Amino acid sequence: MTKTQPEPIRDPKSDHLLTPENCALVLIDYQPEQYRTVTSSSREEIDLNVIALCKLAAAYDIPVIVSTVAVGMGVNEGTAAEIMAELPGVTEIDRTGVNSWEDEEFRKAVEATGRKNIVMAGLWTEVCVTFPTLDMQAEGYHVYPVADAVGGISPVAHEQALERMRAAGATPITAIQFGSELMRNWARESSDKFRQVLRWYFPKRFALMKEGKIG
Repeated sequence: MTKTQPEPIRDPKSDHLLTPENCALVLIDYQPEQYRTVTSSSREEIDLNVIALCKLAAAYDIPVIVSTVAVGMGVNEGTAAEIMAELPGVTEIDRTGVNSWEDEEFRKAVEATGRKNIVMAGLWTEVCVTFPTLDMQAEGYHVYPVADAVGGISPVAHEQALERMRAAGATPITAIQFGSELMRNWARESSDKFRQVLRWYFPKRFALMKEGKIG
């Protein structure tokens, strides 16, 4: 039997899977100083997937919170320009500490979304992603670290950080998995939002693979 109609949409706020209505995206410390010390993945692969997250959030109207560390102190630069270019209207929240959840402005921004599912990516995996994830899991949030959009100072540091977060109840995902979960059904009118991201993503990914910049 030919099928052309989507299945009924489940309640988008109470769905146990991610939907555009039940999650928020948090990006932490995509700053030059952090990129320079990441060796678990290439910058090109990280950026490909972070920008995919940004495009998905914009397409599906998902709240986005961006945080930096030590910019106000004059120690670090801000978020990479290519990431912020995908997020018009989003203002960076600067901190002094490595754990974003200990920063009041950051906490209030997350709370203001009214959403308990937090899709999180940042540099480094083992510090700036792990610490707020552990705190937020303890406070009733469900955090989804985006494994292919983050990086650590070594492959071991990255992998062990993901294991630690998983043990605390977090659920690692990937960027395109996130998009698939948001889209859910190819017959929905909104599915073209995901198609447009894929039309950008795969040519970019294959070009980077050809250049040897990603695996």
